[in-house]
Amino acid sequence: MLVAAAICPCPPLLVPEVAAGAAPELDAARAACTDALGVLAAARPDRLVVVGPTPSAEREEYPQGTRGTFQGFGIDLDVRLGADNGVGGEKRLPYSLSVAAWLLERTGWADAPVEGLGVGELLPPEQCVRTGRELGARAGRVALLVMGDASACRTLKAPGYLDERAEPFDAAVTRALGTADVAALKALDTRLARELKVSGRAPWQVLAGAAEGTDLAGALLYEDAPYGVGYVVATWS
Repeated sequence: MLVAAAICPCPPLLVPEVAAGAAPELDAARAACTDALGVLAAARPDRLVVVGPTPSAEREEYPQGTRGTFQGFGIDLDVRLGADNGVGGEKRLPYSLSVAAWLLERTGWADAPVEGLGVGELLPPEQCVRTGRELGARAGRVALLVMGDASACRTLKAPGYLDERAEPFDAAVTRALGTADVAALKALDTRLARELKVSGRAPWQVLAGAAEGTDLAGALLYEDAPYGVGYVVATWS
């Protein structure tokens, strides 16, 4: 049963070593992520599942102990998803889950029972919701750390350039995540999300499926669009 969820953005820039001189610009986002993970810890879950976007069209499981790296950004920094139980294998975390692993390591979850689930950004909503239902039906107390960004089209210098549809889309997402509105997340426009370069659509719809039938309340901890990309931090508990 789902007992709590934290929603966090997943830009590698969240890692100070990657951001370098620009690191202070995301200090508020990092602090909000830390607070969100504190809410997860307070829920005392038996198992934490990290859900994040991947470039593929499928879903991919990452067992506890799977490693990730930020060497692609010229940084000699490796991370691990939860405790090292010797079964992580050769598989490597996508960047969204590597950022999650970094957040977990810095907030006392380094040796916790954690597993990862990558969901393709093209995964249809019904499959995302069904995946979430499977997570929510697990025995014991399950918590989710849900990684994903809103639109990347909020300003002229944004990765996707300025799109006037981006701000209202992000506002609707922010309301849904901040109020634990399951129905609104299920109804997100998949095509519009793709056009606005939203990476969080599929993970958020997994969360919606997992939260069906629960009475979790949402709380918005942070919302901003540095670099023209929408970042939201929220908790459901």
